[in-house]
Amino acid sequence: MQAEEAIPRPSSTVVLVRSGETRPEVFMVKRHARASFGSTFAFPGGVLEAADALVHDFGTGRPAEQAQKLLQLDCGALDYYSAAIRELFEESGVLLATHHLSLRELGDARAALNAGSLEWDRFTREQQLLLRYDRLHYFSFWITPPGLPKRYSARFFLAELPAAQSASHDGAELTESCWMPAADILAARKRKQMKLPYPTRKTLKRVAAFGSTDDLLLWARACGDKGVICDQPAFKPEMVL
Repeated sequence: MQAEEAIPRPSSTVVLVRSGETRPEVFMVKRHARASFGSTFAFPGGVLEAADALVHDFGTGRPAEQAQKLLQLDCGALDYYSAAIRELFEESGVLLATHHLSLRELGDARAALNAGSLEWDRFTREQQLLLRYDRLHYFSFWITPPGLPKRYSARFFLAELPAAQSASHDGAELTESCWMPAADILAARKRKQMKLPYPTRKTLKRVAAFGSTDDLLLWARACGDKGVICDQPAFKPEMVL
């Protein structure tokens, strides 16, 4: 019997950027060998969870109607924004939210979320977070080619590192992290020093065209306003790492 086709899992990816000495820098994380896209460098992100739909009363700057228009969805668009903020916090420690927590409290909450002992909606509600949906700029949409065992329907968001925050990998699912200009990351791949998934490579090529963070953010906003086209490529040998 023919194997049943894997259904793409809705997910959010965050391209976190900051201003570097000469060009914008991108935050990259290396995934554990046993994780999806194992041993590759990618952007923070992951699949949507049920709790992502339960926190929209704590979101600001992106009304549901606007989010649905940007993502071209009839409903549930803010779930992707919530997931993006949650995944970014879990994987990098960067929280796109207004809050009153100390660095130690943030670290404890991040560890508890990653361990599964704290739910995202409970954390958001108890700490009265104000989730900054307006800091996320939707610019790209990828669906994994058919025929692969794991498939994702991934919405890509660009976000600038907030002032007074720093990013670091979690040390469990993620084993390394770095800040580098997009062009340098692509050059490292050519030297076989970094493995990059196909959508990551394509995204970095787009980011590398910009010489400042401000220009990069303006471009990302324009992508959303113009309408993001879904990239759903057929599998090709060049997609291999």
